[in-house]
Amino acid sequence: MKRLLTTAGLMAAIAFPAWAEGTKIGVITTLSGPAGYLGEQIRNGLQLGFDAAGAKVELIVEDDTRDPNVGLQIADRMLNEEGIKILTGIVFSNVSGAVVPETLDLGGIYVSPNAAPSPLAGAKCHPNYFVVSWQNDSLHEASGAAAKKLGYKTAVALAPNYQAGKDAIAGFTREFGGEVTEIYTGVEQSDFAGEMAQIRDKAPDVVFQFHPGGQGIAFLKQYQQAGLLGTIPMVLSEPSYDGVILKAVGPAAVGITGTTHWNDDFDNEASKAMVAAWAAAYPETPLTTYAQQAYDTGLLIGSALNKVGGDDVAALSAALKEADFASTRGSFAFGPNQHPVQDWYLTEIAADDAGNPKIVTKEKIREAVGDVYAADCKM
Repeated sequence: MKRLLTTAGLMAAIAFPAWAEGTKIGVITTLSGPAGYLGEQIRNGLQLGFDAAGAKVELIVEDDTRDPNVGLQIADRMLNEEGIKILTGIVFSNVSGAVVPETLDLGGIYVSPNAAPSPLAGAKCHPNYFVVSWQNDSLHEASGAAAKKLGYKTAVALAPNYQAGKDAIAGFTREFGGEVTEIYTGVEQSDFAGEMAQIRDKAPDVVFQFHPGGQGIAFLKQYQQAGLLGTIPMVLSEPSYDGVILKAVGPAAVGITGTTHWNDDFDNEASKAMVAAWAAAYPETPLTTYAQQAYDTGLLIGSALNKVGGDDVAALSAALKEADFASTRGSFAFGPNQHPVQDWYLTEIAADDAGNPKIVTKEKIREAVGDVYAADCKM
């Protein structure tokens, strides 16, 4: 088990109450395998976010190995044996689907910096469950809206066969409105030759695919090798073209269209402060939306702890619901199911001065959007 202590300066330590010396935050995330960098981004983003909030907390960080059973065991131990009341950090929706209900049943609070599966957004919403990132479907609805705006009529949509993949295709299809061929891939799949043949056979106007982490690198490289990258355009959601993926794929990624809720060229003070802090702490590592979401999560939890001055669950939950922090994305509010209401943007992968891919924000395409499941949430 790895323990991280986040610290602000001496003045911040003096300014904030005694909770700062003893509050533990349980961080259950994926730190191993091809997707391990996603958990590293979340862990490091959380640390910087708590620092920015002036929150001196102890992060108890453990690797769920992308296994729901491992995540569940860690959560039980943190809540029952270590007395931790706030959990966060999960990358994948299958782990979230196991850990979040258990956390809530045991009287804890879960604040998501990433995964937000549809079953937990509607009728199964809970006063102690908060999502800082997005609801899974709404993340990909933006890509469907972008593909429609660009005039595409037919699409092939691909995603791994688990809850997040199902939410991805559902969200894209909902806003795209055209003809969609759905292809589900394996959760650990790395060879997509069969899928490339199917795409070539269907010859759609556009391809949408959701493959985060190492899978995203493998998919884009094989799409290029199959000669499809310059033939059938792609519209991608932010997890499929993060900075680490683009660095691995290289100049071939230039020209891909994307959608996102945040990019590092955003012109607001909170975002600029985070970009600077990341560059100082991790100069060799691309800053992704995983880190940005985690940074906002640290700001949110830190704001609640600042108000409450202790770790009483009911008081913390009420303070979290206020969302009294300056988000790096700009406009942010919680909907009735405590998932974000936020704006979405069209982006383009352009070439920098060295010819390498960089993400450039083009225009806002959706404004103050929540999710379709909020209406089913009764709290």
